[in-house]
Amino acid sequence: MCQPLEIEDYGVQPMDDASPPKWHLAHTTWFFETFVLKPFFPGYTAYHPQFEYLFNSYYNGVGTPFPRPSRGFLSRPTVAQVMAYRQSVDVALTQLLHDNPPAEVCQRVILGCHHEQQHQELLLTDLKYNFGHNPLYPAYVEGPLAELAVPDQSHTPETLEFLSFDGGIHNIGTNVQPPTLTDFAFDNESPQHKVLMSDFALANRLVTNGEFLEFIEDGGYTRPDLWLAEGWTQLQQAAWCAPLYWRCLDGQWHEYRLDGLHSLVPDLPVVHVSAHEAIAYANWCGARLPTEFEFEVAAQLPDGQADTNQTSFLESQRFHPAAATAQGDALQQTYGNVWQWTASAYAPYPGFAPLPGTLGEYNGKFMSSQLVLRGASCVTARSHARRTYRNFFYPPDRWQFSGIRLAANV
Repeated sequence: MCQPLEIEDYGVQPMDDASPPKWHLAHTTWFFETFVLKPFFPGYTAYHPQFEYLFNSYYNGVGTPFPRPSRGFLSRPTVAQVMAYRQSVDVALTQLLHDNPPAEVCQRVILGCHHEQQHQELLLTDLKYNFGHNPLYPAYVEGPLAELAVPDQSHTPETLEFLSFDGGIHNIGTNVQPPTLTDFAFDNESPQHKVLMSDFALANRLVTNGEFLEFIEDGGYTRPDLWLAEGWTQLQQAAWCAPLYWRCLDGQWHEYRLDGLHSLVPDLPVVHVSAHEAIAYANWCGARLPTEFEFEVAAQLPDGQADTNQTSFLESQRFHPAAATAQGDALQQTYGNVWQWTASAYAPYPGFAPLPGTLGEYNGKFMSSQLVLRGASCVTARSHARRTYRNFFYPPDRWQFSGIRLAANV
């Protein structure tokens, strides 16, 4: 993933919530060193005594982390030193795993691998924020890639349709604990529990650029009646007038993608919108956002096995969401493409218990003031596309590949 980068790209931190590529490389290595090698490898010596401080993200049980907004100030360690750090830890991990380690070591290594997949996604979203705010609009990959995902117009649904689903009592979540190589879930996805739901309807596909453009042209960003109070305040403070990577040049809308700046493609899903924008758009349509439970009940396709013609994951190397294709009375674009905002607050399930010890800080400590997103994005690993996966971000966040699926009452 780092092969397309130049050395100057590794140290840039474009905003407080993003991190330089060099930090992601070091932090994922820090995770294995801190939670696997130090407690379980007899005689292991830390690679560098200050790395535990520099590359700790938010684990206060380990020690005080280096301030997140200052990660881009660090010219040292160099990229070469970080790569040497990764290699050293890989060698030690390989030796530990060859010595028939206890089950807890294997479980932590599995968690660490999924943690690294999450940071692969973050590396791309953070890099896009850097490149997308550079007046040169540099491309991470040669393109255009997204046009490959646009189907023939005859196969594009002319109208967005709502599909009805039965309410009742449904099982939500999973009891997969502890993780194995073939069966994994994060702690916030458990335990499985029953939820009583009313009948509901979900849109058969994601909201497109063209549909969101109609919202803009109808004054969607100037009508406070469509917005939550917090969202309206955020809009005014940040001067929002379009999704994050849209640029109006000579009266025409363009969109920055990881293959550069291109004319806006109407049929592609709208992406990089906040929850506030998603809610305002849903209000404008006379609809609403789904709850996370409605998504989980409706998204009954085999986990991660959606049609490749309407799905884009990290492995596809498209790095942009794909357009929908007509498939009759079935949900499209369920997994991959964009993370889909829900109306559900990120909170613990009944009976939730975080992982023991310091690893309990992985998810549980963030269960406040955030909303759940479902479905995975075009830079998410395919193995993370499952019905129970709970992503979470603050309502103003929009640098992630987040989009909109509408819901309605029945």
